[in-house]
Amino acid sequence: MAKCDQGYLCEVCGEEVEDITDSDLYLRYVLGEVEARSLMTAPERHLRCNPVVAQFIVDPAFPPIIVDGPFTKSNLDPLDVARREERVTRAWQRLQEVRALGLPISAYPLDRIPTEPAV
Repeated sequence: MAKCDQGYLCEVCGEEVEDITDSDLYLRYVLGEVEARSLMTAPERHLRCNPVVAQFIVDPAFPPIIVDGPFTKSNLDPLDVARREERVTRAWQRLQEVRALGLPISAYPLDRIPTEPAV
C-alpha cells in the first residue's frame, strides 16, 4: 500500500488506526486537549496503546484496561479517578456517536455539545 493510501499509523504498535472511534488522538481532541489544527500532524495511537488514558474509559462496550505500575488509577485519589472516569468515558461515548450524527469535526469536542435550555 502506498504511504498516501494508509491512514494514521500508531506510534506505539505501528499498525494503522483505522477509525476515529479507536483513536487516542481524536479522544484527546474531544476532551479539548488537542487543537483541530493538530489533527493532521500530531502523533496517533490506538486507545489501547495509551493505557494510562484508556483505563479511565468505563463503559460495557469497552473492555477494561488495567495499568500496572505508578500510573495505575488505583494509586490516585478516588475522587479524582471518578472525575476522570466520568469525563474520559463521556468523551469516548461522544467519539462513538459523532459520525452517526453527521457532525462537522468542529462540533466533536465535549465543550461544543449543545445543551438543552433551562426550563
